[in-house]
Amino acid sequence: MFLNLPLILETRRNHALEHATLHILARQYRNQTMAGHSNPTGFFLLGDFRTEDVKSAAAEALARLKAGESGLAIHPGCGTNLVAAAVLPATFAWAPLRGAKSTRWRLLLIPFALALALFGYFLSKPLGPWLQKYITTEADPGGMQIVDVVFVRKGVHRVVTR
Repeated sequence: MFLNLPLILETRRNHALEHATLHILARQYRNQTMAGHSNPTGFFLLGDFRTEDVKSAAAEALARLKAGESGLAIHPGCGTNLVAAAVLPATFAWAPLRGAKSTRWRLLLIPFALALALFGYFLSKPLGPWLQKYITTEADPGGMQIVDVVFVRKGVHRVVTR
C-alpha cells in the first residue's frame, strides 16, 4: 500500500512523534499556542519552548510511542481534523446544489444543503481522528531515532530523525 512507501511512512511516523511531543509539551506549557509540521526527515515545532524542554519531550514521546502508547499519535489540534471539518460539510452541501437546473431550484434547495452540511460537520468529528489513526500518522516508530533538536529561531525548533 502507498502509505508504507518509505518517504510517506517516515512522514507519518514523524507526524505521530510530533503529536506525541506536543502532548508532552502541553503539560508544561499550558495555554500556549503551539503547532508542528512534519516531513520525512523530522518535524518543526512552533511555539515559545526552551530547547532542553523540546529535547526532553521528544525523547519521552519516542519512548512512549515505542512502549505502545499509540493514543499519543492523535492530536485534537491536527490539521487533519480541520480538513475533515471543512471538506465533508462543504461536499455534503454542494451535492444537492450541483444538479439544480436553475437559480430558483438552488434557492429552494438551500435549506436541504444546509441540513446536509450540518450532518457532514457532525460526521467529521470522528472522521478526523480516524484519518489521523489510519492515514496521516503511524504510531509505531519502528527503529526511529532522534538525531538532533535544533533551535532555528525564536518560536521554531527542528527535530531531526532517522
